[in-house]
Amino acid sequence: MQNREVEKFLQKLEESFQKSKFVKLTLSKPRIKQSDLKNIIISPVKLKAGLMMHFVFRYKTRDEAKNYSVEESLLLLPGFMENEFFNADMYLEGENHRLLFNRKNEAKALVQKVDTPAPLSLAHNRIKERVIETYGNIWLRELGVLNDKWQIRHEMKDKYLQINRYIELLEPELLRLESKDELKIADMGSGKGYLTFALYDFLKEKTPLKPLMYGVEFRQDLVDKCNDIAKSAGFDDLHFLKGAIEDTDIPDADVLIALHACDTATDDAIAKGIQSGASLIVCAPCCQKQVRKEMEVPENLSGILKHGILQERQAELLTDGLRAMIMEASGYKTRVFEFISTGHTPKNVMIVGRKTDSDAAGRKELLEKIRNIKQLFGIRQHYLEQLLGL
Repeated sequence: MQNREVEKFLQKLEESFQKSKFVKLTLSKPRIKQSDLKNIIISPVKLKAGLMMHFVFRYKTRDEAKNYSVEESLLLLPGFMENEFFNADMYLEGENHRLLFNRKNEAKALVQKVDTPAPLSLAHNRIKERVIETYGNIWLRELGVLNDKWQIRHEMKDKYLQINRYIELLEPELLRLESKDELKIADMGSGKGYLTFALYDFLKEKTPLKPLMYGVEFRQDLVDKCNDIAKSAGFDDLHFLKGAIEDTDIPDADVLIALHACDTATDDAIAKGIQSGASLIVCAPCCQKQVRKEMEVPENLSGILKHGILQERQAELLTDGLRAMIMEASGYKTRVFEFISTGHTPKNVMIVGRKTDSDAAGRKELLEKIRNIKQLFGIRQHYLEQLLGL
């Protein structure tokens, strides 16, 4: 027998769909921890066959899209809502509906009136779905990304874009980690906490992973503010600690993150991750000065590196390139890529290292390549080498 609250919820969906007021439905928080299906996003789409419901099934390693008629959708949805997911969020023109299930399968319905959203595009190829939802998101509001009506502040659009891009980049890396009861994450130099909150929110609400997360920040006022926001948002397993990166340890961390840690603070964080055997290390370096102080321009490159700005960029490339190589020599497979367009921030390089089984011969070869590169540019030692005793 169908749950009465589910029945009312679906009646509202059908009614709004027929009146072209339906915007989106998201099913999230899988009931089965080991489920490969993370969430389902349903939205209207206009096809040659008429107005349909577009389903995006988001699995750990892939997305699948299918289109159903409203009649087919109403037959499919009760099973997903009552057996697969704890949360159902429906966004309509003028109001939003939320259905929350407990483990006894009892449903609690919530309704909130909202300003009419922007006109809905029914084109088949639309902009990718937002990863971090705005409606009812306390931490986004408290950090000033949203106003009191859950709308993105104009001056914070770039920050919201960065938050979503960050999650999109990390999602496949995190979901490849070995399944365990608790995923321990250390975010070194968490600052105001935008990306720390975003990652915890995403993992908690939209994946089967159970995060235990620590943000490490030297400024006490930011630590206090972030802990207050985490409490208000109901993020019981997100904690902020006062400390400097080089002096703070998070024992047995599975994931170590350092975003925009200045100069050698990035190396401090990477070294801690390597020494603790973290499965995943993620960093976005900035202010790479250590190598620049030692770097000498080789004679055969003097023509293209005679300008100061190009020397600065060469030093940054050397610093981060050597970081990636040192991580590889320490048993990590690395990727280096653009975090977000330079139009939004110049601090746009991300280095991701995944722990692997490395052979001694490969390590020796890498260390020799590192020595040759340093010799070419007159660099005595990279700070990360010093920290690791290489």
